[in-house]
Amino acid sequence: MASWSDAAHALPAQRPRQQPKPAPRPRPRRAPARKHAVAGGAIWIVLLAVLLAGVVALNVAVLRLNVELNKVNQERTKLKADKQAIASQLSLAAASARLQTLAQRGGLVPADPTQTTYIQLHPRAR
Repeated sequence: MASWSDAAHALPAQRPRQQPKPAPRPRPRRAPARKHAVAGGAIWIVLLAVLLAGVVALNVAVLRLNVELNKVNQERTKLKADKQAIASQLSLAAASARLQTLAQRGGLVPADPTQTTYIQLHPRAR
């Protein structure tokens, strides 16, 4: 025979009654997301403007250096040309024909080859 205690296990347990849920509280309204988006966009615009200003400043500095380099190269070319002109003048001044002409104007005459004597020096003994 079955007893009441045996039957208690077989029956499903009674669930406690659920109390009704309270009504949800109204949430406070957040600031619109647009304000944050506008502020973020303005920050990006400022950052890009600073970056572009830096790039422009860098390009201006490079341009100034190129202009200065161009002036230095022109000066170097001019100095090379001046050096070549001076070397040419030196070469003309040292030319043997010119020296011979200057010597003749000064009263000097070329030596007579028949009256020229050569001396042979013996090499030193080691």
